[in-house]
Amino acid sequence: MSERHETGACFCGAIVAEMTGEPFWICYDHDDDCRRAIGSPLTVWVGYRPTQVCFTRGEPKRFSRTPGVTRLFCGDCGSAVGYRDEGTPDELYLAIGFLDRPEAFKPQAHAYWRMRLPWVAFDDDLPRIEEYSRERDPAYGKPKDR
Repeated sequence: MSERHETGACFCGAIVAEMTGEPFWICYDHDDDCRRAIGSPLTVWVGYRPTQVCFTRGEPKRFSRTPGVTRLFCGDCGSAVGYRDEGTPDELYLAIGFLDRPEAFKPQAHAYWRMRLPWVAFDDDLPRIEEYSRERDPAYGKPKDR
């Protein structure tokens, strides 16, 4: 059996990436910070190790409003690409909309469930995690507290 291979691109095609291997975490995110950055009521983040992701065309622009969290996006069309968090240094999260086959990434949980919009409803039995869904280095604190 061959290793999983996925691709992704921004809306205009200036940023293209290839991902090799299985993602380690796929999660709905109801966080207000991500909601504002993505421009959607929620998103799904697909977690890869940075070594699994190779940008084959272009380099995402970077922006940080929250210390330690860097958002990646296309500088031409504005598409969200992903984010990095210094509190989880071996993790790179890609936005589900950046991936060429979003249907191939089934979420495993809901993060920041307490921040979901009241009119967003889910009929699933996935875990509802009140805050951040990943173990983070405590030395960096929580993004909301920075």
